[in-house]
Amino acid sequence: MRLVRLKVTNFRCFREETSVAIGDITALVGKNDSGKSSLFDALEIFFNGAPEPDDLCVHGTDATVRIACVFGDLPADLVIDAQHPTNLDSEHLLNADGQLEIVKVFSCSGSGKVKAANVFARAEHPTKAKYGDLLQLPNAKLIQRAKDLGVDVANVNQTINTDLRRAIWAHADELKCQLADVELKGETAERIWEQLKKYLPVFALFKSDRPSTDQDDEAQDPMKAAIKEAIKTQEAALNAVADQVRNEVQEIANRTVEKIRELDPSLAKQLTPRVTNKNWDTLFSVRLTGDEDIPINKRGSGTRRLVLLSFFRAQAQKEAEGRDTGIIYAIEEPETSQHPNNQKMLLKALEDLASQDGCQVLVTTHTPVLARRLPQESLRFVTWPDGHPVVRDGATEQTLHDIVDTLGVMPDHAVKVFVGVEGRHDIAFLVAISRILHDAGEDVPDLGRTEEEGSMVFVPLGGSCLDLWISRLQGFHRPEFYLMDRDTCPPKEPKYKKVANELAKRKNCTVWTTDRRELENYIHHDLLKTDFPGYAGVGLETEDVPRLFAQAVHEASGGGSAWEDVVSDAEKLGKKISNAKRRLNSDFVRRMTPSLLTELDAKDEVRGWFRAIGSALRSADSDGQ
Repeated sequence: MRLVRLKVTNFRCFREETSVAIGDITALVGKNDSGKSSLFDALEIFFNGAPEPDDLCVHGTDATVRIACVFGDLPADLVIDAQHPTNLDSEHLLNADGQLEIVKVFSCSGSGKVKAANVFARAEHPTKAKYGDLLQLPNAKLIQRAKDLGVDVANVNQTINTDLRRAIWAHADELKCQLADVELKGETAERIWEQLKKYLPVFALFKSDRPSTDQDDEAQDPMKAAIKEAIKTQEAALNAVADQVRNEVQEIANRTVEKIRELDPSLAKQLTPRVTNKNWDTLFSVRLTGDEDIPINKRGSGTRRLVLLSFFRAQAQKEAEGRDTGIIYAIEEPETSQHPNNQKMLLKALEDLASQDGCQVLVTTHTPVLARRLPQESLRFVTWPDGHPVVRDGATEQTLHDIVDTLGVMPDHAVKVFVGVEGRHDIAFLVAISRILHDAGEDVPDLGRTEEEGSMVFVPLGGSCLDLWISRLQGFHRPEFYLMDRDTCPPKEPKYKKVANELAKRKNCTVWTTDRRELENYIHHDLLKTDFPGYAGVGLETEDVPRLFAQAVHEASGGGSAWEDVVSDAEKLGKKISNAKRRLNSDFVRRMTPSLLTELDAKDEVRGWFRAIGSALRSADSDGQ
């Protein structure tokens, strides 16, 4: 199951119900003490624990905390009656959007104790008298209810509760389904909840204020698990050694007691030889050391935190493998103690993580380096407009204005050039190709190193969502370059032609639209065919390269559904294409050469972009900017 929304009520600063939309990667942005960490803690409580008494909102009048998680990608069937599957829809356990909304209600009494959660499904459920409580009824009472209502069950297997409920519900002229909290308690409802828990994703929370040493408990757990796994493979041989040692030591101990008996029989009676040995896994410990055998806990705070974050991911992944479910990584302030270059590297790693099947990433951040690189639809602004917290989506213009005002667009003003692109994959492409050409001796800047030095900034603009960012950049009075994919096939005009024409009217602004369909069309098809002989592309300017590559990867995997089934599922297809774009712009573009680029781009379109940016950088240097 995939988390799509969090709702909290009467929890800490959130007195009224507050809702947060959750995507593949979601960033909570806001000032200190705005409630970002509380939202993460609410998720931790939902998946892994219970609140403390002082988690109850002090301004509320109710003594209960409500934490709800809404899920999509639901299991098709649930088996709650042996060998007789049912589904959430037919049990009337989905909300109006066809999603599963699970609510946990915690009672915080005045005695300072928190009662165990009552669990509900917030669903469009029958409310008509005698039809709304069927999930709580055992078999005998279901049979009696059917009889009381005059339901014809002659052709119904009355030993199967699922079939009895369906027959009863089908008997009603109307069920008066309304949004209600259906308690997952009782014979059938409790079984449903037990089944659903198997599908819940693993939630792993990495706090911003945690210690960062390699002896941290969570850092050690994955290593301890690795030791146990390694020992399992040699367990028979190790036990044989242990048995041999135990027998020899036992024999010596027995002889020793015999010798004592010769000297003092009464003392010998008090002695019984017992030989024990420790578990094998307790004999090993793990420390990570770096250059010159320096332990990690003696390295810089940024390095320690990166290592611990990797331990954290390893532990979460191990737990998810055991459950065969997804993972939600929640990471507070990943930028903490990190150099800006490391921040970019870390964000790319998190974005790649979020693009994997079954993975979602949540972060909180205070830095514009991370916020401006994420898609606008990934941003959530936590603010207090009227004295209470509200969470707003970043896709709206007003919210984006507020985010920009809170964080700022730039960390400093030493930038000489802005390069606006549609997304992170475009950045990866331009960085890789510019480095290949630069290292081959061509007169083009290495855009990756140029950005690291602070002379240039990439701004992912998300296609048509340009106006706000552009208005903010204009005030810096620096050269601006915008690169947009064509996205269409001639004779159709490029998708963003109107936007490009408006931008081109501005002073000191250069706009390009790719001649080819998109940047992936500048990756040579021979590279793709080498790894995937089934790749159907032949290098045409109008080919949908990411889709063709996604199909080749899917078919080469040899398992799962047919490609036609993937195409019929828009969400699954989008995920496949997103993963394809990631691989194309991270793995395959690095294998390009100047000659392969020339073969596809005889007009030097790509080199022209780089030369123009390089000229602007040199001009800024000569002007003393």
